[in-house]
Amino acid sequence: MTETVPSWETTAEPRMLIDGKLVEAASGRRFDNVNPATEEVLGTVADADARDMSAAIGAARRAFDETTWSTDRALRKRGLEQLQIALEGEQELLRGELVAEVGTPLAITYGPQLDAPLEDGLRWPMEMIDRFEWERDLPVGTAFGMRSWRRVVKEAAGVVGAVIPWNFPFEVMLQKVGQALATGNTLIVKPAPDTPWNATRLGRLVAEQTDIPPGVVNVVTSSDHLVGEELTLDPRVDIISFTGSTATGRRIMEKGAPTLKRLFLELGGKSAHIVLDDADLAATVPGAAFVCVHAGQGCAMLTRLLVPRDRLHESVAMLTEAFGAMPYGDPTDAGNLQGPQISARQRERVLEYIERGVEEGARLVLGGGRPAHLPKGWYVEPTLLVDETASTWVSKEEIFGPVLVVSPFDDDDDAVRIANDTAYGLSGMVSSASEERALAVARRIRSGTVGVNGGIFYGADAPFGGYKASGYGRQNGIEGFEQYLETKTISGPAPADPSSPGGSFLSVGPA
Repeated sequence: MTETVPSWETTAEPRMLIDGKLVEAASGRRFDNVNPATEEVLGTVADADARDMSAAIGAARRAFDETTWSTDRALRKRGLEQLQIALEGEQELLRGELVAEVGTPLAITYGPQLDAPLEDGLRWPMEMIDRFEWERDLPVGTAFGMRSWRRVVKEAAGVVGAVIPWNFPFEVMLQKVGQALATGNTLIVKPAPDTPWNATRLGRLVAEQTDIPPGVVNVVTSSDHLVGEELTLDPRVDIISFTGSTATGRRIMEKGAPTLKRLFLELGGKSAHIVLDDADLAATVPGAAFVCVHAGQGCAMLTRLLVPRDRLHESVAMLTEAFGAMPYGDPTDAGNLQGPQISARQRERVLEYIERGVEEGARLVLGGGRPAHLPKGWYVEPTLLVDETASTWVSKEEIFGPVLVVSPFDDDDDAVRIANDTAYGLSGMVSSASEERALAVARRIRSGTVGVNGGIFYGADAPFGGYKASGYGRQNGIEGFEQYLETKTISGPAPADPSSPGGSFLSVGPA
């Protein structure tokens, strides 16, 4: 007999994980998971409603309040180690699944879509369990005449609602899950309806291959975004960890206010790459075509290129050649770097933004439409725009497509002004022949991360997040780890100081 080799098609998980069990939706309904490159239905997944979400929140609340998960660091480390091994065992299945449901080019799965987060997304917080200073002693203090020892203790915050985007779903999910679990929290993972299977796969592995107690991890899939909003409204949830659009982030802030939710919001970006006048343009400018990778669907992508005014024409010529050579199409083809937009709606949104930019005065150099040779799939041509005033819609707002806007600047101060002249502040880049000069400009950019001469900040140990409308809080690093913790200060009577004639208590006023 010939043994059947498992594939992602046969191992895709349609069920949710709630309270340690793989379950269908209470209603019995499912919704379609659609391949954005072919527009074909891949399969189905459980379609939860408010009842299912409430059950998941209740399970997470019980697991936090009634089990030792939040205090048993050895159990947490063992559970994460087991999950790491389980995910590595299905790494190639995950790779094919991500290409199919996300539309990500295969090549990108060997980097930020899969291999990079799998390398340290769980391992780094797992190591922090042993390295982190969970308690620290302060010097003996004297207040109101009382000598006291004092201790600062870090404790898990509680129940986390982790809301996952569709553009890098596994990467973002693993970064949230790793840090939330390592710090002792329980959580509900709510994946985007466009990309549910990588989350349900993780749920199955948690249930079947780890000692993580029931209710600690829950995965709820739904076609209805309002089901995810239950996490924001429910008082049993302590933290919302959200990655997505600025508009949705604002709604989460509004809806979470009555229950005083703690929020981590990693939102949109409109990041600029400043190429200073001493930089090697030929070595720097063509690389700006990287904005087309994964169809431009990355919040930290460098979607604006700022070049010296007297070298604008030269830069545009280089970019026209680079954009014309961008390999795009079928994401299963390892030679392609650009795949489809995630949905027909997203494709139309990108095209509408391009059209509006042209109407406002931006010049369309290349692309701007649907590729004629790709009749199936939600593709947009690699698009190059020039906005000499840096003032149109496309220079200000996040497009989330394979679109670069080029603008000129007069001097370093003008470049900094243009780079900061947006509501967002997520990332950026500065290129110069002088690292010192580039660093001086980088320090003036109002954004959460800035690269210098191609430097890449990425890693589970590096805090990532934004200024202004790009959100607040940080994912990863010590800063990200601590945002899942509460701080408690405990004190008690200290022995009397023998050098003090008044002993351990001194009168501080009239009786």
